[in-house]
Amino acid sequence: MPIYLPIAELPVNIFLILGLGVAIGFISGMFGIGGGFLMTPLLILIGIPPAVAVASVPSHMAASSFAGAFSYWRKRLVDLGLGLVLLSGAILGTASGVWFFALLRRAGQLDLFIALAYIVLLTIVGGLMTAESVRAIVRTWRGTPPILRRPGTHAWFHGLPLKLRFRQSRIYVSAIPITVIGFAAGFIGAVMGVGGGFLLVPALIYLMRVPTTVSVGTSLFLTLLTMLVATVLHAVENRTVDAMLALVLMVGGVFGAQFGARAGQAIRAEQLRLLLGLIIIAVGVRVATDLINQPIEAFSVVPKEIWE
Repeated sequence: MPIYLPIAELPVNIFLILGLGVAIGFISGMFGIGGGFLMTPLLILIGIPPAVAVASVPSHMAASSFAGAFSYWRKRLVDLGLGLVLLSGAILGTASGVWFFALLRRAGQLDLFIALAYIVLLTIVGGLMTAESVRAIVRTWRGTPPILRRPGTHAWFHGLPLKLRFRQSRIYVSAIPITVIGFAAGFIGAVMGVGGGFLLVPALIYLMRVPTTVSVGTSLFLTLLTMLVATVLHAVENRTVDAMLALVLMVGGVFGAQFGARAGQAIRAEQLRLLLGLIIIAVGVRVATDLINQPIEAFSVVPKEIWE
C-alpha cells in the first residue's frame, strides 16, 4: 500500500515504514538509545533524501522515547536531577547542531559528513562497548570478582567544582562534565538525526559510573525532550520535516518501544551492553560499505539554491 511523502517527494510502502518504526522502537526501548542511528541510514537506504531523513527521524525518536521512558519511570529508574543537568547542555547542543546542519546543507557537504561521522562514531563506541562487555562476561564465566571502582575517584573531571549529588545514580560529581556530555549528545543528535543515546548511555556508564538501567532510563528521558526540540528547530530552520513520514514512524515506534523496554529490563547489564555494542558496529560497517561501493549512477541532482 503506497503513500506519497510530500516533503521527500516520493511514494513509499506504508507497511515498510511502519515495520521500521516498530523494529527501531523496540531497540530504542531496550537500549535507551533513541534508535536514530539505525533509522536514519535505513531510511536513506530505501531512498529517502538524507536531509529529510535526518529531520524527520527525531519525531519518531521522541515518540519511542516517551513510551520507553514512561516504563522506566514507573520502575524508578530515571534520575530526574541528572536528566535536567544533561538537558541544560543538550538544548544548547541541539540548537547548535541544527545551525551546523543548515550550514553543511548550504555548502552541499551534508551527505558526506553524515556518512563519515557515522563510520567514525559508531565504530569507536561500538568497539569499546563490545570489548568491555566481553571482558565482563568472561569474568562471570570464570567466577572472577569484578574490579570495584568507587564513583568520583578515578577521573580528573571529578575534581572540578560545582559538584552535585545524584542519589538515584549514586554519584557525586561536578555538573560541568555532565553538561558537556549533554551538549555533545544534543549536537550529534541534531546533525546526524540520532537521539545521541548511543553516546550518552556509554558515557554515563563508563565515565560517570551510573548503573546501566538508570543510564538507559535517564537517556530515554533526555532523548524525548531533545528530539522534540530538534523537530521544531528543523521544521522552522530547514523545512525538511516530512509530517507524513514522521507520523507513520511514530505510530510504529510507540508500539515497539513498550515491548523493548520490558525486554531490556529482563536482560543482564553486561549482556545488554554487548548487544548494543554489536548493533552499533554492524551499522557502522554497513554505512562504510555504502560509502565505499561504486554508485549505480555516476551523477547526482543537486538543488540549484545550494550553489547560489
